[in-house]
Amino acid sequence: MKVLLLSNEYPPYSYGGAGVHVEYLSKELAKLISVDVRCFGDQFLAHHNLHVRGFKLDRTNFGCPKSLVSVFGAIQRGLDFNSFGIEADLVHCHTWYTHLGGILAKLNYGIPLVITTHSLEPLRPWKREQLGGGYDFSLWVERTALEMADAVIAVSQGTKQDILKHFRIPGEKITIIHNGIDPIEYQKHTSTQALLRYGVDPSKPYVLFVGRITRQKGIIHLVQAIQYLDPDFQVILCAGAPDTAEIEKEMEAAVKEASAHRAGVIWISEMLDKPSIIEMYSHAAVFCCPSIYEPFGIINLEAMACETAVVASAIGGIPEVVVDGETGLLVPVQQMQESPFTPLDPTKFAQDLAIAINRLMADKTMRQRFAQAGRQRAEQLFSWSSIAKETQALYHQLVGSS
Repeated sequence: MKVLLLSNEYPPYSYGGAGVHVEYLSKELAKLISVDVRCFGDQFLAHHNLHVRGFKLDRTNFGCPKSLVSVFGAIQRGLDFNSFGIEADLVHCHTWYTHLGGILAKLNYGIPLVITTHSLEPLRPWKREQLGGGYDFSLWVERTALEMADAVIAVSQGTKQDILKHFRIPGEKITIIHNGIDPIEYQKHTSTQALLRYGVDPSKPYVLFVGRITRQKGIIHLVQAIQYLDPDFQVILCAGAPDTAEIEKEMEAAVKEASAHRAGVIWISEMLDKPSIIEMYSHAAVFCCPSIYEPFGIINLEAMACETAVVASAIGGIPEVVVDGETGLLVPVQQMQESPFTPLDPTKFAQDLAIAINRLMADKTMRQRFAQAGRQRAEQLFSWSSIAKETQALYHQLVGSS
């Protein structure tokens, strides 16, 4: 069997959980079947069963607004993925950026279409800030692809419920296959080189955030929570790749305000390499995930694998990863009815985050207990090898029935 994976992200151009997922899934699948990855960029790899090819974007004749470049770029690459020729038995898409490519492959080459839902566009209304009218396209292409797919993979039970609520898809077409972790790569490291390089004091405890500057990740709410945090620990924000210039300015203003009233706030605005991130996880006293929408939350799993206690929003797929009172503390988020995934009271949410962080930072014994349980949970339940086998079984079922 040969599968074609379509992704907008693949190393070295990964910036989110979908890129991590495709990277590790492709490597594990290649131990079982032939894997062809087509992605955005200039990557090229040919190693046994794994072949990776990046497709560049020709913007020579682009005269569209900046907000639409990524939209028309996705359309162009979807065409390129297909016109290059496809010999796979099945196409498997990741994120809406590749859905048009998957639709074209299913219709033109007559192969089954599988889609993994890392997030859902109807639940990310703030994307209009980034895409403008392109958000209407992303809504349309995602709905079209999901509703015509032969199988949909949800990364959590919470995501499955969201799919059933917002799309016309029979429940039997949806399979839950969680995200995973490489416990050998993601484990506690003793090196402090990255900490020193970015001005973090290894001798003082710190709470850590890792993620993109986007509404979805709730980073602004965490920054607003800093004013309520106890003053005797550092706050490290590894936050880059802002969705828009507006949210970047909002982040800058919020960090400036927080830093004016409290020492030890360090914002690392570049996207760190993997060894540096693992080092940051390893030495953090607490990792905080303040997401207001999170289908799975792979960053929590990465922190747990590095033996770090977690404070996270009790939303989406996060409770399937972080067990409240066992591997971390979960913070409820009361949401606005008319604007899903927006806190009803942002100030209260920020205060609740601070309460949970302060509680855990003040209790070293609890942190150590959570850290050990988190590592054990990551090892036992979220290995990429088992995830690849579940995915392969789904592929065989679809190819056999077609």
